[in-house]
Order: sequence, then C-alpha cells, then structure tokens
Amino acid sequence: MSHEHSSDQHRFETLAIHSGNTADPLTGAVVPPIYQVSTYKQDGVGGLRGGYEYSRSANPTRTALEENLTALEGGLRGLAFASGLAAEDCLLRTLLAPGDHVVIPDDAYGGTFRLFAKVVSRWGVDFSVADTSDPAAVQAALTPRTKVIWVETPSNPLLNITDIAALAALAATSRARLVVDNTFASPYLQQPLALGADVVVHSTTKYMGGHSDVVGGALITEDEALGDALAYHQNAMGAVAGPFDAWLVLRGIKTLAVRMDRHCENATRVAEMLAAHPRVSQVLYPGLPDHPGHEIAAKQMKAFGGMVSFRVADGEEAAVEVCDRAKLFTLGESLGGVESLIEHPGRMTHASAAGSPLEVPADLVRLSVGIESGDDLLADLRQALG
Repeated sequence: MSHEHSSDQHRFETLAIHSGNTADPLTGAVVPPIYQVSTYKQDGVGGLRGGYEYSRSANPTRTALEENLTALEGGLRGLAFASGLAAEDCLLRTLLAPGDHVVIPDDAYGGTFRLFAKVVSRWGVDFSVADTSDPAAVQAALTPRTKVIWVETPSNPLLNITDIAALAALAATSRARLVVDNTFASPYLQQPLALGADVVVHSTTKYMGGHSDVVGGALITEDEALGDALAYHQNAMGAVAGPFDAWLVLRGIKTLAVRMDRHCENATRVAEMLAAHPRVSQVLYPGLPDHPGHEIAAKQMKAFGGMVSFRVADGEEAAVEVCDRAKLFTLGESLGGVESLIEHPGRMTHASAAGSPLEVPADLVRLSVGIESGDDLLADLRQALG
C-alpha cells in the first residue's frame, strides 16, 4: 500500500483517518480489506507480489496499521504486535544483550516490571529503579552498562509526569536509548519522538483501539537502522498483530482525536469533584494545578488525558468498597475504552509489583474515565464514595 497522504501536509485528525487507509484499488472500498491469509502466490520463484510472501513477515492489513502508527507518532517505521508486552519484549531483545543495564520507573506498569524482574533479568540484564520525574535520580541510576532508559508519562497508576526532553538529553550524553511508553497519553496528546525519544511503545489495546475489543501493541521509531533491527526481530520472534486485530485498531484510531477530547473533558470534571470530596485524601491527575508534574505536562501534552487515580481516606478496605459499589464505572482491568472502568491497582493490575519498589498504595483507586455523560459519571462516583 502506498503513502497517498504525506504527514508534512496534514494535521493529526486527518492523518488518523487517512494514513495507511488507501482505497482498495480493485473495488474502491474506502476501508482496507482484512487480508485473512497466511501465504501469497508468488510471481515465479522469489518473485514477491507487493513484497508479500507470508503473513508473519508482512500482511497488507498490518501494513496499513503500521503506516498509520508511523504517521501519527511522526516516525519513520512503525510495527504492530500481538500485545503491548509482545512489543516491549521485541524491543528489549533488539536493544539489549547479557550484561547490559536498564533504568526503569519506580511506578511502571506491573506487566512491564514483571517482564524486567522475572523474564529479562534471567537473561543476564540488570535493571535499577528510579523516580523518572527527577532527572537527577535517573542520572544517579545510570551506569557505564546502561543501554535503555524506560519512561511512562503519565505513569500507570500514579500519573507521574516525566520531562521527556530532559531525559532525552540525558540519554544522548550517556549513549542510552530513551524509550517512552505513550499508552496513557496517545499520540494525539503527546509525541515523544519530537521531544527526543528514540522509541515509542504503545499498548494499542487501550486508547488506540478504544473499544475494549482488541489486544495489540506497537513500536515506532524515527531511527532507520533501529527500525530495520526491530522489524528483523519482529519477524524472527513472530509475535505479530493478526489481520483482524490490526483492522480493529486501525478502525479505532479514526476516532482517537474526538474520543480523547471527551476523555480529557470528563476526567477533568471527575478529578475536580474528587479533589473536593471529604472521603478522598489525594487526587492524582496531571491536569490539577497542584499536581507536581502539572507544568511539564502542560508543556509536552495537548491535554491531560482520561486516567485519574485517587486515594481513599479510610484506607484499603474502603478503597475496595468504592470499587465494588460503583455501577456505571465497570470493575475491570485495562483502560482507554469508551466505557468507564474502575479498579484497585494493589489487588488487580499491579499485584505483580507487591513487595517491590514499585508497590502501589493500598488505598489507591484507578479510574479510566470514559466518554459517557459526565454528569452520570460524577453521580456514580458520589454514590460509590457514600
């Protein structure tokens, strides 16, 4: 599929709908077909039609999504995977070798921490934990063996903000790669490559897909050599996005901009209500002026996102009860869908970090604020808090 739409000529909302979505030359269909196929007829031995031979190596539906992802993050190469963790695994095995060292956030997603602590560490890669919102703490954690600085901003689930440009400068001087997990922000709100990151990671399950109906991951880079190396490992290891999953993510992305506007609008109202509620001891949302990362978030993000975490004044059991009493907010893991979700990170998404430096507060509740009526969402949270 050819690039019909140059990212130099169009703004984000247009790219989201048109990049990679070339009309089918055979029928004129405006939506790319689902190429539910494993292999391709070759024009003679070694004569690949359009470059396709086997769908692990490349598939036209996945190509459409990968072109779209590349355009939205302003990169040169985008790759789609079967899950966010599959994307992370490919990235780490491409960048690292036994003996190397990585700096990871002290509040990373539990699955990312598990990948480092239980899988990659067995392969002879060491990691240190640092508060990535403090560049001095990251610098102190660097060693001569550090090859990767890993960042989530906003982070999961504490919504901490990291200054991407500051850490990009640090990475450049230490010859480490800066990796930014952009899942919480989405490329609509934040574009890490433009701020100096080397690679962007996404769980496309979340805001990119947007409808809680697909699991996927992505890597995007503007480094051509690194893009080639990632593509080699993607094919060699094989955890690729299937054609229907790629099609669902591509479909979700078309409405990303309008969805994110509503997510942000609703999340702001929720955060402000919770901040004034007597049963809430703390609200973690970068859009609140008293959030320690507010100024940096305002500088590097278009808006502050749809994720809100808060601490319940009466402790862990009270926090669990709030999760159980919510009705419109569905009790469930994951995030970024059109429907609102509520969860208890300590017992659910971040249980794998228990007893580690990444353990989350027991009284913490995490919200994925959806695009329903804001009034209805506020009413549900008020009744859940009692």
